Amino acid sequence: MRKVSWLAVCSLLVACSGEASSDEPQVASERDSGASSGDDTGRAGDDTGSIGDDTGGSADDSGSSGDDTGATGDGSTTTADDGPGTSDDAAAGNVVRFVAIGDTGKGNDGQKQVADAIAAKCAKDGCDFVQLLGDNIYDSGVSSTSDPQWTTKFETPYGGISLPFFAVLGNHDYGGNGAGTEFGKGQHQVDYTKVSTKWKMPAKHYTRAVKHVDFFGLDTNMMMFSMAGEQKTVVTGWIGGAKGAWKIAFGHHPYYSNGPHGNAGDYEGLSWVPVTSGKGVKDFFDSTICGKVDVYISGHDHSRQWIKPQCGGKTELIVSGGGAAVTELKGSNPNYWQESSLGFLYVVIDGNKFTGEMIDATGKVQFTRSFTR
Repeated sequence: MRKVSWLAVCSLLVACSGEASSDEPQVASERDSGASSGDDTGRAGDDTGSIGDDTGGSADDSGSSGDDTGATGDGSTTTADDGPGTSDDAAAGNVVRFVAIGDTGKGNDGQKQVADAIAAKCAKDGCDFVQLLGDNIYDSGVSSTSDPQWTTKFETPYGGISLPFFAVLGNHDYGGNGAGTEFGKGQHQVDYTKVSTKWKMPAKHYTRAVKHVDFFGLDTNMMMFSMAGEQKTVVTGWIGGAKGAWKIAFGHHPYYSNGPHGNAGDYEGLSWVPVTSGKGVKDFFDSTICGKVDVYISGHDHSRQWIKPQCGGKTELIVSGGGAAVTELKGSNPNYWQESSLGFLYVVIDGNKFTGEMIDATGKVQFTRSFTR
């Protein structure tokens, strides 16, 4: 596990006591008949911030298998059922398809390889949108909507994918080389929505709906610094008022993970250190997300995992952070499947059936799992 600088921890504690941006929140939520154009606005949080240093060094570890239907690390495909398939709901148009991927914004060969695999999958099986899970621009976010990193770390790598890219914020997007203490930087990514034809970040946290699915984009960085009071209020209202059959939440920081960062409340193995431990994330999820949404998909750790324990007795937990680099898997949370390799999560929600495919950078489907609600 990575060593943590006590000087950095102390500086974060000082930063935590300061005031974050207080932009007037905007509210919008609409139910789309198909893929959203992204012109709708979301609710902006009044406090932002995070911590971490998941710069994503390479790892030789090939991942470990779960104790159920997981891969063994030899690259073989593991299947829990017959996959997405087709149904009467699909014939009627009651199906949503998307890619979820995090920790992407490096502009390196790994990002481009995964982008090519996404383009091929969406061309073959269809996608309504791509969901980015934070750490969209390494190492310290962007300085403006005209920052050249937008070209090298987003527009060019994904030039072959003609889909809307919805995004949430990660700790690196808030600057400080991953410390997440440059609170104003997150707004640049919201503002870029008006510049790009494919980038869609309605607000720092937001809700949107596509057909029979309600989506919730969370700003877990505010949670890290325990500055998520406004977000908690509005997200609680959004979830309570959601009319879709499915509720899916996206955020950067995981609730459970077998990667170097670990589980919320004990990030970095530092459960006794405020902010760094992720206690703010755990508290938010325990009160607002766990048991109240069907699936939570995150990044932060640079691997792909489908964790077996649910939070709140209901919420499935998936990590998809292999968008550009990989880190090792050392944790012990039981899992259906996990691997430390480049790749992405492909999801089909067909009526009352959710199917997730773990796909590597060559386009190979390594694992499939479905469940119904």
